[in-house]
Amino acid sequence: MKTISGSRRDHHLIGLGIFLINIALIAGMAGCFYTPPSQNLEIRTWYDLDAVRDNLAGNHTVMNDLDSTTAGYEELASPTANGGKGWQPIGFPTPHGSTAYEGFRGAFDGQGHRIRDLYINRPGERWVGLFGSTHPGGVIQDIGVMNATVIGDEYVGGLLAVTDGPVSNCYCSGKVTGNKDVGGLVGVNNHGTVYNCYFTGSVTGVDNVGGVAGRNNGTVSDSYSTGNVTGESHVGGLAGCQSVAIISNSYSAGSVTGSSSVGGLVGTNYVGPVANSFWDTETTGQVASDGGTGKGTAEMKSMATFSGVAWNITAVADPGTRNLSYIWNIVDGVTYPFLSWQA
Repeated sequence: MKTISGSRRDHHLIGLGIFLINIALIAGMAGCFYTPPSQNLEIRTWYDLDAVRDNLAGNHTVMNDLDSTTAGYEELASPTANGGKGWQPIGFPTPHGSTAYEGFRGAFDGQGHRIRDLYINRPGERWVGLFGSTHPGGVIQDIGVMNATVIGDEYVGGLLAVTDGPVSNCYCSGKVTGNKDVGGLVGVNNHGTVYNCYFTGSVTGVDNVGGVAGRNNGTVSDSYSTGNVTGESHVGGLAGCQSVAIISNSYSAGSVTGSSSVGGLVGTNYVGPVANSFWDTETTGQVASDGGTGKGTAEMKSMATFSGVAWNITAVADPGTRNLSYIWNIVDGVTYPFLSWQA
């Protein structure tokens, strides 16, 4: 039979082909709309910072300081935000009692800027801090959290509640309060690395309470706390407790008080070395620690104490003079060691 071009059958076939192509295009477009890639954000306002929670795999950069005068503060991070709960932690779990969470897994570079006046009042919640949690690939660096008020239940930290990734060149000041696993900087260092960090201010909890970390299951190195630490059990100037973990080249010098398992540097050390680390027996009010070496205030301000255990440290003329070739600087006989990068 002779086929006639343009017959009704051919028109049907052509129409069916066009229909199928359109369906494929629509499906592809729908996929693009519903699975967008994570953005890399430049953070200038609290709104920008809030957008990180929707971009947990992105590489984000803080471009300036944030405080109570910065756009978005009243809505997102003030005492009246979120019904009085304040800031909602970035990367935090589903309701209390659940172990499921979606942690931050990108990179967050503060570029030395400060986040001031952070307010969080979530006493019935876990994973509480500026960040709730990070995955092993999540990196947080070069950021300061200042004049913070952070209140939670378990896993509470001024900067970060629970970390499985590296945290470096970070610090926190303010008041951090919770029940269990409460740290001035990090609630739980869970197989992560905290280095070149410090905490000043006050931290209060019940169990596993520490200046830098409430509980250390990873590595804390070249870090310090001068914050006041108050708890009941497993209370330490630097770390409340640690298990299968490492502390090295670190110190604590703030007041430490508790009822049981209390230490100037570490409250309870289940398994793990504490190397070349010290606490001030006078200012902490503690003559014992489950790891570390106790020194008087004069010794804690002496270059010889730290150079004697091969710290990467050098003496400088005054606190305003920094030698960035070393991790630590000290004004011999005048100051405690301080990190050369810190402002």
